[in-house]
Amino acid sequence: MPSRRTVLAATAGAAASLALSGTAHADDHRLRFLISRMTLPEKVGQLFVMRVYGHSATAPDQADIDANLQEIGVRTAAEMIAKYRVGGIIYFTWAHNTHDPHQIADLSNGIQRASLEQPRGLPVLVSTDQEHGIVCRVGEPATLFPGAMAMGAGGSRGDARALGRIAGQELRAIGIRQNYSPVADVNVNPANPVIGVRSFGSDPRQVAALVAAEVAGYQGARVAATAKHFPGHGDTAVDSHYGFPVITHSRALWEDLDAVPFRAAIRAGIDSIMTAHIQFPALDASGDPATLSRPILTGILRGELGYDGVVVTDSLGMEGVRTKYGDERVPVLALKAGVDQLLNPPSLDVAWNAVLNAVRDGELTEARLDESLLRILRLKARLRLFEEPYVSRSGVTRTVGTRAHLSAADRIAERTTTLLVNEQRLLPLSRRTHRKLLVLGADPASPSGTTGPSTGVLAAALAELGFTATALSTGTAPSAAVVAQALAAARDADAVIVGTYNVTAAQKTLVEQLVASGKPVVALAVRNPYDVAQLPTVPAYLATYSWTDVELRAAARVIAGKAAPRGRLPVPVQRADDPAKVLYPVGYGLSYGR
Repeated sequence: MPSRRTVLAATAGAAASLALSGTAHADDHRLRFLISRMTLPEKVGQLFVMRVYGHSATAPDQADIDANLQEIGVRTAAEMIAKYRVGGIIYFTWAHNTHDPHQIADLSNGIQRASLEQPRGLPVLVSTDQEHGIVCRVGEPATLFPGAMAMGAGGSRGDARALGRIAGQELRAIGIRQNYSPVADVNVNPANPVIGVRSFGSDPRQVAALVAAEVAGYQGARVAATAKHFPGHGDTAVDSHYGFPVITHSRALWEDLDAVPFRAAIRAGIDSIMTAHIQFPALDASGDPATLSRPILTGILRGELGYDGVVVTDSLGMEGVRTKYGDERVPVLALKAGVDQLLNPPSLDVAWNAVLNAVRDGELTEARLDESLLRILRLKARLRLFEEPYVSRSGVTRTVGTRAHLSAADRIAERTTTLLVNEQRLLPLSRRTHRKLLVLGADPASPSGTTGPSTGVLAAALAELGFTATALSTGTAPSAAVVAQALAAARDADAVIVGTYNVTAAQKTLVEQLVASGKPVVALAVRNPYDVAQLPTVPAYLATYSWTDVELRAAARVIAGKAAPRGRLPVPVQRADDPAKVLYPVGYGLSYGR
């Protein structure tokens, strides 16, 4: 691995002796010197953050080589860096980047080496989406925490700061220096298909407090936090991955609701802000998505909110940004709007050449590119990437998934589990009267924060607490045969625990028939807490806000009475028969003994 001297030499000449740490802009003249020595193609490349397939920068598996050739036109991450000089790379589980912490660290080092060995080579800013909860790219043995809505139920700024600090330390140890978290959207629409439990809740001030706390934790660990999705994605009924959402909030409502957490993030010194592929007519009447809107990004975010950090687009492969313009226009329009980093375009070649040609044709100036480059290099300097581009395998072992970190995550999760219904004090279950448990559930697709189907994880956790627990997956839409199978299995159980996931009619039938059988039934909303309104006959209902291991283990301890339910709803739950009326308000939650 190159020494620090070699790395600095790779950044060229007088700039090599930079003391690039610090938070002020005192070294801008040196960073400008670096920029002045770059060619136009190198400058264009630095603006892109791109996916790449494979566990290694130079020797991925053949299937990943094939995927890279098909989608990017190169074989490896090293070839992509040599050809396009990208300034950032994003890791995904599905791209086979994140098998285990030591492999991730080796991949990060290989990426840095490939970039720093280029003429005028610069360190790469490696990023990922490690929101925790249902969106995780780095799984066990890394420490996994409850997701945002669960943290909202816990309501603790200290816990949010600890999450950011511990998660940041672990990400940094494996070479990831920019995390696309926290979500700063205020989720006020129960039908929101893309944000939901990824939001801290529906109270903008509570969301703002937790956003600022996580930002402090991450950035205190020298990992760039990213508040998303500006100007606010919390009130949509359309997923911008697949459609083009429209936010109908007035400007005044935006100020009082959506803007509050972003203002808090900026006050906290947020390193980067991600744009939303949404239409927001009250902020820009043109019909353009916010990602391509100069009134929103330059006028409001930069001008009115005074933000001068890095602005990164959401993925440019999402339908919300591709609806109105072609893929060759989107990156150019994003830069004209005020964006700095262009994230994950469908075709890097198309996007890269579009920006290059826009400068050569005069639509974009090289000076405009230099503005974004300066912000990006400032961020790399602040993260000490020029001085410390590499990580060590010993550092991974010392830092990732330590006993102290895992214990902290378990304690935090216990403070998020929310008890909504407890008729006749069914909970906690007693091993004397409810020793044999049947654990049923929808078993939704597993994010990286899980080790297996949620029914199996919950049953195993209950078994460790002294129960005899059997798991049976019933799916999100159980058939009549599956319902009959579940009822038959329940006859031999002392109590039934069933996980609900965005309750369907079939799930409702299953739960209602279990209740009618006379067996004690405990239900867990393993995603949206709104499920409870659909099942009024269930005698006990918990909200875990996710089906990841850490939250299910905490729920098991609550069910067994080893921990008290301390969470409080961060969103209101409306009545199923009259959504205009609130069934359970923000702040609602039962404790044992009440």
